Amino acid sequence: MRLLIVEDDPDLNRQLVAALSDAGYAVDTAFDGEEGHFLGDTEPYDAVILDLGLPQRDGISVLENWRRDNRKMPVLILTARDRWSDKVAGIDAGADDYVAKPFHMEEILARVRALLRRSSGHAKNEMEVGPLRLDTKTSRVTVSGAPVKLTSHEYRLLAYLMHHRGRVVSRTELVEHLYDQDFDRDSNTIEVFVGRLRKKIPADLIETVRGLGYCLGNSPDEA
Repeated sequence: MRLLIVEDDPDLNRQLVAALSDAGYAVDTAFDGEEGHFLGDTEPYDAVILDLGLPQRDGISVLENWRRDNRKMPVLILTARDRWSDKVAGIDAGADDYVAKPFHMEEILARVRALLRRSSGHAKNEMEVGPLRLDTKTSRVTVSGAPVKLTSHEYRLLAYLMHHRGRVVSRTELVEHLYDQDFDRDSNTIEVFVGRLRKKIPADLIETVRGLGYCLGNSPDEA
């Protein structure tokens, strides 16, 4: 899953990147409203963390423009403004959630997980396909209760397929959502990671749909 952080405080930006990267996400960053708006308007992010008090262009303006351009990714507003009127303005502009500074990093991680769950139609952190279980809170993967050790890229691939269970996901979509902007992207590596995953989980869970991509499971998780 790929995230964008738009935050002008370099220390906080760095802390968010570290925490979210450690949690298994691919993370891009922007330090002002213009750069943040451009990235959010041109890249397919699964969720965005957006500060309101940004240089060059404020967060409300950025968010309003994204929504006007039909950009539908979930947006978590992160700001020092904690008046109820600011919260209302953020929600009305199209935000999905709101956290005031200062905050605990665990709260941010929990809210991001919730945004990603809701956007893909899941009600809980644990997702299951047959004997395979993935817990997005702990990043733990098991098969029939036995732990499975995955690399960060293998985990990202499996998590994305689990979030979109029952849907054919193209190689291009996987490349766009698994790697950050600076990664040397190559769709051929997706086949390598799929091959590795099939050696660690029941191989028949990931179906190759010729000419289209990959599909995990046969139908969406039941709520």
